[in-house]
Amino acid sequence: MKNTIKLALFSAVVIGYITSCTPSTKETNDGQSEFVENPPAEGFDEKNSDPVAIKLADDVMTSMGGRNNWDATRFLAWNFFGARKHLWDKQTGDVRIEAPRDSTIILMNINTMTGRVMKKGQEFTSPDSLSKYLERGKSWWINDSYWLFMPFKLKDSGVTLQYIGEDTTMDGRNAHVLSLLFKGVGVTPDNGYKVYVDMEQSLITQWAYYKDAYQDEPNFVLPWVNYKPYGKILLSGDRGQRQITEISVLETVPEGSFTEFSPIIL
Repeated sequence: MKNTIKLALFSAVVIGYITSCTPSTKETNDGQSEFVENPPAEGFDEKNSDPVAIKLADDVMTSMGGRNNWDATRFLAWNFFGARKHLWDKQTGDVRIEAPRDSTIILMNINTMTGRVMKKGQEFTSPDSLSKYLERGKSWWINDSYWLFMPFKLKDSGVTLQYIGEDTTMDGRNAHVLSLLFKGVGVTPDNGYKVYVDMEQSLITQWAYYKDAYQDEPNFVLPWVNYKPYGKILLSGDRGQRQITEISVLETVPEGSFTEFSPIIL
């Protein structure tokens, strides 16, 4: 387990977040407008995705609290396996990342790639050093956020969804299996996933990670269990032997959370 978790930390999986999509309309074949409750992000590969898989992705979104509640959720915090603490403003793209193991604090905007970095009490001012650590911060954020928010991202930009069939999870529950492939997005677009959607709850209860999407065996298989309500959405931090902790959905955050290195209390 330790080795598989370590592998995933360095793979820095997939895709930047697109948070501006809200329920919209699309034109049907007969020219009529149809309400879309969970529209795909711009660049989602709808043409090559399976309609059954898309429907299951929409069911997952509904079970997680619904698209409207996800879009309305703004501030999120979590502790990624004790390695890094994150605070994210989903509306602006501002993030605060604290890595206690090497005393690093990164305050940045993941959209503009601007920000501040301090390590062991010293702030970096050199453009080269700053750029290096901002890139590292975004890679950390991409990886660490996907481990918590993946169920909301099944129809993200660059994703192709396919329905694989039915199977059972490690704990013996019946599930639909979806394949996620990526094209031209993120820092590791060659990765692939199989996610297991529980037939009764329409929640993702397991995932399998493939460093190369077309390899025969996954690098690891881990549970997604023990969902709990946070704000108006559901989240799971339970990955078996390892836990994502200190999860919270916040209405407000302390002033200076994304601009000052001084400690904050959430």
